[in-house]
Amino acid sequence: MRPAALFLIPALLAGQGAPKSVVPRAADGKPDLTGVWQGGSTQRGSWEEANSGPGVGGTGKDPNAPAAPASVANVAGREPPPYQPWAAKKVLESFSKRGIDDPNALCLPPGVPRTALVALFPLEIIQTPQQIVILHEYMGVFRRIPLNAKHPEDLEPTYMGDSVGHWEGDTLVVDAVGFNDKTWLGPTGSFHSEELHVTERYTRVDKDRINYDVIMEDPKVFTKPWTIHSSLMLREGTRIREYTCLENNLDPGRYEELLKNGIKFTRQ
Repeated sequence: MRPAALFLIPALLAGQGAPKSVVPRAADGKPDLTGVWQGGSTQRGSWEEANSGPGVGGTGKDPNAPAAPASVANVAGREPPPYQPWAAKKVLESFSKRGIDDPNALCLPPGVPRTALVALFPLEIIQTPQQIVILHEYMGVFRRIPLNAKHPEDLEPTYMGDSVGHWEGDTLVVDAVGFNDKTWLGPTGSFHSEELHVTERYTRVDKDRINYDVIMEDPKVFTKPWTIHSSLMLREGTRIREYTCLENNLDPGRYEELLKNGIKFTRQ
């Protein structure tokens, strides 16, 4: 069983050295992104090999292994979100409450790009010449990305938005719009408005790794575009399983109690 932690802990992780391999290609010559992947990691190997050792996501079988990255979003060279002053105050409020207002604690869909940064759960990419489908174990959400298409004119705001894609050389570029304002982008309190525009770039650099680069634009809350760089690592032998957040979810009740009685933290 994979742990059901609900929070991201952004950090920079050191990758394991390994020789690069040939990029698999589909029948149409494009890089084949098909497979089961783990976001927010740079570790190669199977799910068990990449997530062994102590810590959240680890098996605990090898106490000498480095702490597992399974609960971590690996964001290289991460810059803080460029929030406007009023928006930064709102983010600080969530941070001061230790993120107990996290939408995921209410079992709401995590949105984009957060779904690709949650390392605790795998995602599966299914590629055809006409479309890309991404299945996320976390919250059981999915994305259908038609290629060389346009966004519908009658978009309604949704948690996962509307995505269309195209190839630029060997990079899949995904344009996503049509979001509601009920999700976080990643770190604690990283809210956005319905004007969020996300551009994702998926570049398979070898057999085991996809470089994942994201630009987020939101003129209502940002002062400039926010760019992050992460990666997806191939997890052969892993499959997507059923995820039911509402079952035995005690977080909302606990959070309501904390808000009612005040949040008290003590130094150790």
